[in-house]
Amino acid sequence: MQPPGPPPAYSPTNGDFTFVSSADAEDLSGSIASPDVKLNLGGDFIKESTATTFLRQRGYGWVLEVEDDDPEDNKPLLEELDIDLKDIYYKIRCVLMPMPSLGFNRQVVRDNPDFWGPLAVVLFFSMISLYGQFRVVSWIITIWIFGSLTIFLLARVLGGEVAYGQVLGVIGYSLLPLIVIAPILLVVGSFEVVSTLIKLFGVFWAAYSAASLLVGEEFKTKKPLLIYPIFLLYIYFLSLYTGV
Repeated sequence: MQPPGPPPAYSPTNGDFTFVSSADAEDLSGSIASPDVKLNLGGDFIKESTATTFLRQRGYGWVLEVEDDDPEDNKPLLEELDIDLKDIYYKIRCVLMPMPSLGFNRQVVRDNPDFWGPLAVVLFFSMISLYGQFRVVSWIITIWIFGSLTIFLLARVLGGEVAYGQVLGVIGYSLLPLIVIAPILLVVGSFEVVSTLIKLFGVFWAAYSAASLLVGEEFKTKKPLLIYPIFLLYIYFLSLYTGV
């Protein structure tokens, strides 16, 4: 009985790979081609350049990374500047129609202050005051800032819970009645009595709009101490417009 011979060489194949024995591996030679790496940029596949491949092999692939666009950087300009035109329009209506019976939530002018709305009102009032007196523009803006500061300090001394930004917004928005009477004064300017009555009406209108928002129940019997300087402040605003 002859002993069994060596088992036949087994060469399993699996796709593109062929397994060989270690004895036959010495006669094999060849090279491995570099992979065809492609980038997906905007839906088009583009073959990587030699420089790109070199950087990636050296561990500097992070240099080629492109950050995705941040949705925060694509905000509209008005939203970026925190300008809400609907909110400004609503506050303008609250100031021009201060009667509680109209149903407006007027406290939003005080409780949700903004800067751009009052600034636009003050600048518009300054523009209509330009006729023959250009220097009055800087005065109006100065009086708005420092007059509001005076009212704020007085309100805090009297025990009111109000912020400077709230006072600045209310005083600025409440200039709207003076803007409304400005074209009327141009028409009736030659009638001294009528003109005076319209001026008084505009000042009372503006002062009431501001005082009804700033002078709360916390002042109790001290309300006149805050209403009076607000009234004087709008008289001064009107004098800057009329040139008196």
